[in-house]
Amino acid sequence: MKVLVVGSGGREHAIAWKLSQSKKLRKLYIAPGNPGTAQYGENIAISDTDIPALVAFAKSKKIDLAVIGPEDPLSAGIVDEMEKAGIMAFGPSAAAAQIEADKAFSKQIMRSNSIPTAEGRTFDKFEDAKAFIATRDEPVVVKAAGLAKGKGVFVCDDPAQAILAAEKIMVDKIFGDAGKTVVVEDKLLGQEASILAFVDGKSIYVMESAQDHKPIGDGDTGDNTGGMGAYSPAPIVSDAMMNQIIREVLVPTVDGMNRNDTPYKGVLYAGMMLTQGGPRVLEFNARFGDPETQPILMRMKSDLLEVLVAVCQGKLDEVTIRWDPRPAVCVVMASGGYPGNYQKGKVITG
Repeated sequence: MKVLVVGSGGREHAIAWKLSQSKKLRKLYIAPGNPGTAQYGENIAISDTDIPALVAFAKSKKIDLAVIGPEDPLSAGIVDEMEKAGIMAFGPSAAAAQIEADKAFSKQIMRSNSIPTAEGRTFDKFEDAKAFIATRDEPVVVKAAGLAKGKGVFVCDDPAQAILAAEKIMVDKIFGDAGKTVVVEDKLLGQEASILAFVDGKSIYVMESAQDHKPIGDGDTGDNTGGMGAYSPAPIVSDAMMNQIIREVLVPTVDGMNRNDTPYKGVLYAGMMLTQGGPRVLEFNARFGDPETQPILMRMKSDLLEVLVAVCQGKLDEVTIRWDPRPAVCVVMASGGYPGNYQKGKVITG
């Protein structure tokens, strides 16, 4: 098979590495890729958001499968456009990708399907958000409703912090249009875990658990990032806890998306908080997590290409995935100043 991986991060490096091991792979392209992906396939100088150019390239090379890594092209409809062009694509439609791209939509899916999550409200006017926050005594979390590269979440200990966060998002527009709407919800206490599952619209196959650490500083301190490291498995996710998450979160979410006429296909990532009252959903992502994908795929012993094709063809129930019992870990290196102002394009040596 000829495969095109779309994206340029460590996640795409891991996907390319794993796909390169498949006996069914004939040619691998990565757009735009990075120096790591160049070890396993041919990098193509097309931006991961240039959907017309990506579709044209896929058609010209007679690509059999496009694997979409990042959230931006997914929410912009790259899977829809690939499929219109007759190219099999792994990932959700633009409508289904709203589960990540629009936190207000995601909250509505959770509420209407009784999926455990934090109590909260959605606002599209700053003054309304400010008035609501002023009534809260407990710590709250303020989230930009749109895509903000994993940096649109502010955990606030008091109303003053929360109002300032809402002002930055809605008035100062530090995330642009992604901050036109905010979600204000109760702060959940517990440990976080990342639960990723393959979904083909009806069947669900849960991957091994993972845990990432988002704060920039040692000891989980400082600003949130897209993730500074991850390991798999997550020791806090027991078999009983995993079964509860499947039963109370994943199954009703997939069923609810079908009832909403936005059937889900691809990787569904549930960011969970494991509280004393049970597992609660912090957020959904519509793709492989970064950096969780790196340790998870290191532990996958089966052929990833076979699994991705089965998802696209609605045959996930015919697949068995084998896992290495040994743990795996990924550590992220970042340029100084990240996640604020930082330099890109530095040479990595060593």
